[in-house]
Amino acid sequence: MSFLRDLALGMRFAVSGGREGWIRTLLTAVGVALGVAVLLGAASVPTFMQERNERGDTRLPGVGVDHALKPGDDTMISASISSDFRGEYISGSLLRPEGAHPPVPPGVDKLPGPGEMVVSPALKKLLDSPDGKLLKERYDYRTVGTIHPAGLDNPFELYLYAGSDTLTYGTSTARLDHYGVSYDRPALDPSLIVLIVLACVVLLVPVAIFIATAVRFGGERRDRRLAALRLVGADARTTRRTAAGEALFGTLLGLVLGVLVFLAGRQLLGVVEIWRLSAFPSDFRPVPALAVLVLVAVPVSAVAVTVFALRSVSIEPLGVVRGGRTRSRRLWWRLVVPAVGVVLLLTSGSASSLGRFGVFQTATGIALTLIGLVLVLPWLVEAVVHRLRGGPVPWQLAVRRLQLHSTGASRAAAGITIAVAGGIALQMYVGGINGDFSESTGQDPTRAQIGVSADVVSGRTAEKIVREFTGTKGVDQVIGTIESSMTAVGAKPDSGVASHTVPLSVGSCATLRELAKLPSCKDGDVFRATGSDFPDNEKALAKDAKPGARLVIDDVETKAHWTVPGNARTVPSRRAPDGNHYGGILATPSTVDVRDLANGMVSAQIRLDPNVPDAVEYVRNTAYRIDPTMSVSEYRTVEINDEYNAIRRGLFSAAALTMTLIAASLLVSQIEQLRDRRRLLSILVAYGTRRATLAWSVLWQTAIPVVLGMAVAIGGGLALGTLMLRMVGSPVTDWLSFLPLAGVALAAIAAVTLLSLPPLYRLMRPEGLRTE
Repeated sequence: MSFLRDLALGMRFAVSGGREGWIRTLLTAVGVALGVAVLLGAASVPTFMQERNERGDTRLPGVGVDHALKPGDDTMISASISSDFRGEYISGSLLRPEGAHPPVPPGVDKLPGPGEMVVSPALKKLLDSPDGKLLKERYDYRTVGTIHPAGLDNPFELYLYAGSDTLTYGTSTARLDHYGVSYDRPALDPSLIVLIVLACVVLLVPVAIFIATAVRFGGERRDRRLAALRLVGADARTTRRTAAGEALFGTLLGLVLGVLVFLAGRQLLGVVEIWRLSAFPSDFRPVPALAVLVLVAVPVSAVAVTVFALRSVSIEPLGVVRGGRTRSRRLWWRLVVPAVGVVLLLTSGSASSLGRFGVFQTATGIALTLIGLVLVLPWLVEAVVHRLRGGPVPWQLAVRRLQLHSTGASRAAAGITIAVAGGIALQMYVGGINGDFSESTGQDPTRAQIGVSADVVSGRTAEKIVREFTGTKGVDQVIGTIESSMTAVGAKPDSGVASHTVPLSVGSCATLRELAKLPSCKDGDVFRATGSDFPDNEKALAKDAKPGARLVIDDVETKAHWTVPGNARTVPSRRAPDGNHYGGILATPSTVDVRDLANGMVSAQIRLDPNVPDAVEYVRNTAYRIDPTMSVSEYRTVEINDEYNAIRRGLFSAAALTMTLIAASLLVSQIEQLRDRRRLLSILVAYGTRRATLAWSVLWQTAIPVVLGMAVAIGGGLALGTLMLRMVGSPVTDWLSFLPLAGVALAAIAAVTLLSLPPLYRLMRPEGLRTE
């Protein structure tokens, strides 16, 4: 009972100290609230992912994997009409019911009729805005409804369903009879599992460090109150419990504020996209067990940290002896923690063999390594500042303050140190495994930026498609070919198609020069292009398509014979802009009448005019007008794995949020330290010290620990990043990855210092000389 009575007394002190007491309590509460809000957000990630995956599964079309669906009263034909628009991806389906009771997608009240569409709220907003004019030309349907959240991935997803009465079943369409598919998702790549573990620890440890710092705000004034308690008869144990109660009240208030900040933040994610992160508020629910853990662990930690902080403080009736050590801080035990972390990482094995225990061991090793950096920092600051001598007056004031009491400054720099160290390790790891999840496409965006391909029903249609793209606004050149295949006369169908197929590409001389190295070209020429990426076609060209050979064009209804001209020249193929070598027969238009083709494919590689804004969108509009299911792709030199890219984008969004939190926490900590020294600052001003001198001294008091913290962070971050890459067997690709993060951290420090100057000047007023 005495323990609870002392805690209650401390909580009374937290609210009965007048304005000063409330300011001190609110500073602690704000610091704890920021940390709790982030922890609750982290505890909501599993629920967020589960809800998003479940909604994604419910809108997957059931197309019948085990059996071919037949047209029926409950079937529908569907085709993807997804596309890109100014860097945003738009998902959608074109639907044509085959009976009276077709399936209805989730989130849709009624299927759209021909010429109609239902859209997501975000897409409707975009289409109705001036920025969506070009997109409206592409999806030229009448909007008859919106998709509810049950059918969307997130509030800002661009999604639509459009109705059609002409869509037919074919290679680019599917027949479905229901929505909702459950399947076992493939296991994550071991490298990505390590990445997620690293990121979680790196993002959450700084938050925990900051909460531990926040509950110790107002330490110096609290010590004086505890001395007063000793003067009226309280023993040392009572004073410690009273101090814990005072910290507990600010922490509990911070818990309440943190919950409110979390609830407000998740509502904000539903209306504002922050760093490309958005979610329905109902998705962001903490896992109950994790939420209870946060709500219990934070106040318990507050009490434990307060009691631990008082272990080296001698509270006597006539005053408090704080930091009056007769010896310097010891280093050896501070090195034990990161050493244990390094040993755990070295013995955790490779990423491919990680089990549950291995994941726990890895996470523990990362956490101990990062926490070890925080433990080393106070020793380093003390060791350095005790060797500093001389310099300008502001520098001497700052150094002397740090020599007398460097704990607060080191504690304030701990959060930014650990965040930067973790960020460097994360950046190194991502850079090291980037090559495993990206590959060169071989494409050449300098020659063409867009690739288009479509199956066509006739050669006349193919010619029309090429003309349509050639006449599209913003198109500089079209490398357009009409493609088919040929087989040797008399080839037996059962002898294998691949070994007897010779590709046929028909195009202008300008087009053929992009596909092969031609010495000269005029209409009427035919070329035999070698060096195809497809060995079977290469063999067929050498065997069956010699000059004078007779071939059958497969896609001509009459199966007419075609003879390879005797003057057909053999030329080496050239890598096309899409990255492929197209071998086979390359023919100019007058040598093959493509109008006789009954079936084939048209391929267009399009070079855009860089001076025409939205040229790529004009091309997409043309493609959609010709055939909504036409494949349109942008050429890129590197293709990045979608799963890896999504994880990386989410992690760096979270890292930006954590860095913002650390900057805010540093500002709160800085203001708290200034308030602790208000009386001293006012005395110095009263004795004639220039305000600018004091301002510079405060800057140096912040800068010295932060610079030392950056040195520790860079060394520790590089070491941790190297250890993590060792687990996945990847080399370090960039030893200078710390530069951007160090720059961001220093910019944050500069911003915090500038924002702390107005409170500093207010604290140097004569009113600061008042005392109780």
